[in-house]
This record gives sequence, C-alpha cells and structure tokens, in this order.
Amino acid sequence: MPMLELRSAKHSYGYLTSMDVANLTYQPQFQLLGLMDGTDAHPLLFLLFLSIYLLNALGNLSMVVLVRSDGALCSPMYYFLGHLSLVDVCFTTVTVPKLLTTLLYPVQTVSFQACFAQMYFFVALGITESYLLAAMSYDRAVAVCRPLHYGTVMTPWRCLALVAASWAVAHLHSLLHTLLISALSYPRSAPVRHFFCDMTVMLSLATSDTSVAETAIFSEGLAVVLTPLLLVSLSYTRILLAVLGVRTTGGRRRAFSTCGAHLVVVSLFFGSVLSVYFRPSSAYSARYDRLASVVYAVVTPTLNPFIYSLRNKEVKGAIKRGFRWRAAPQDK
Repeated sequence: MPMLELRSAKHSYGYLTSMDVANLTYQPQFQLLGLMDGTDAHPLLFLLFLSIYLLNALGNLSMVVLVRSDGALCSPMYYFLGHLSLVDVCFTTVTVPKLLTTLLYPVQTVSFQACFAQMYFFVALGITESYLLAAMSYDRAVAVCRPLHYGTVMTPWRCLALVAASWAVAHLHSLLHTLLISALSYPRSAPVRHFFCDMTVMLSLATSDTSVAETAIFSEGLAVVLTPLLLVSLSYTRILLAVLGVRTTGGRRRAFSTCGAHLVVVSLFFGSVLSVYFRPSSAYSARYDRLASVVYAVVTPTLNPFIYSLRNKEVKGAIKRGFRWRAAPQDK
C-alpha cells in the first residue's frame, strides 16, 4: 500500500516513468517506398535515372561555368540562367540520390530529421525556381517591349535584387511549410508512398488534426505558386501585344526567338506542379503524383540547359569557343 501511494505521488508531482519518457521522446521513422510499388529491385530504371542525373549535372554545371567564364554571356538573361542552372542541379540532388537507392534497395528507412530536411530544401529550391522563371520572363518582356531602355531598366543591382528576393522568399515560405507539417503527430513507423518526403504525402500520414496546417499551407502555397505564374502571364501578355504590333515577319520571328525557350521551360515546370498540388483531393492518385513529380523534379531541370543552348546562338557560340580554347594548347 505505501508503494502504491508513492507511485501515485510521483505521478501527481510530475515524475515520469521510463515508459512515459520513451513515449515523449520517440522519433518517428518513415519508410520510403520509392517510385515503384513492391519490393523488387529495378536495375534498368536505376541506370536510366542515373544517366538522367549525370546528364543534369553535366548540362547545368556546364551552363553555370559558361555564364561565369564567357564575356559574351554577361547580359541579365544569362545571369538569371546561371542561377537557374545552379538551382536545377541542387533541386535534383535533393531527391534523385534517394530515388536511385530505392530502385535498387526498395523500402528505405528515413529518420524524422532527414525527411523534413529533404522536404525543406525541396520546397525552397522549387519556389526559388518559380520566382527565377518569373524574373526571366520580366527580363524578356523588357527586352522585347522596351529594347532602347533595356540597359537602364535591367541594371546589375536590379538583377541582383531579383535573384536575392527569389532565394529569400523561397526559404521563408519553405520554413513555414516545414514547421507546420513537422509539428504534427506521426506514427512510429509510417510508409511514404513516394520517392521523397513530399508535403501532401506527409500531411496524409499525420495522426493529429491537419485542418489548420492544410488551410495555412494551401492558402499560403497558392499565393507562392500563383504569384510567379501571374507575373509570367503578365510578361508574356505584354510580349504578345508587342509582337503583334510588329509588322514585319522577320521582326516577329526575332521577338519570339528571344523568349521561345523560356516559354517551353515555364510550361513544363508550372504545368506539372499545378497538376500535382492544385487538383481535387478526389482525383488523388499516388502513382500519378509520383510520375508527375518526376517531370518537374527530374526531367524539367535536366532539359532546361539543353533547351536554352539548342535554341540560342550565343550559348552555342560560347560552347564552341570553350572547345576551341581547350583544344588550342594541344595544337601547339
């Protein structure tokens, strides 16, 4: 009887048993199921995505080096393109290595901290890319609509401010998203039907009430995505009106050639993002989400440098000069 009274007294004065401490300090772990359902290895898919990732790193890092080393690529357009390429290679590095691992060894265990760190950087880099694409569309609108004032409008300080704002806004939004979702309760071991810790999947795994977090994230996320998309739409509306005012066919062709590559990149990125995050919950499909995520998280960042280089004479010229410079010492 005294022992029972002692135990009850410990609880009444705030003492915790070892089981209570374990319940309070446990850290959930997540099981990444990967791109494909099941527990079979997929070596051919592993080789495919490894090739895509290496191509991504080669293309984007080459673009970064070209923009920083070639004097002919010193305009604001290439300044933004260099930052976009840097974001793209980081964007894929956040998710693809784990994707490659799950293709060979399905069902990978990920700690709570690693999962939300991955989500933080994925969201931050994705938002940064969307704002950089908006900045590039603004640059193209100024180049087409106000060519005589281009140098005075797109000054180095304004370009730096646009890039810095893109990074800062993206990380602030990502921090808010991560804090809201990580504060929810999760089971000790939860299966993640994806190849990375995506926001929508993590919300579906939470065992606590997610209504407040979902409302905040949806309203704030809607503003984050739609703001750069609106800026892109306004810029291209101005470009279209300016091009329609050009009477010569050659002038129209030159105007469209300055923004054609950027329009392709914008369509791929925003189209796949909107199809995943802004559709009715009744239309949710884990397999569709994973495939659509591959488009904007893996395929689009890989295609970006090649789309710009194939449709741009200045980039082609910089590549040729780079090869001639490397070959010159061997000819001597």
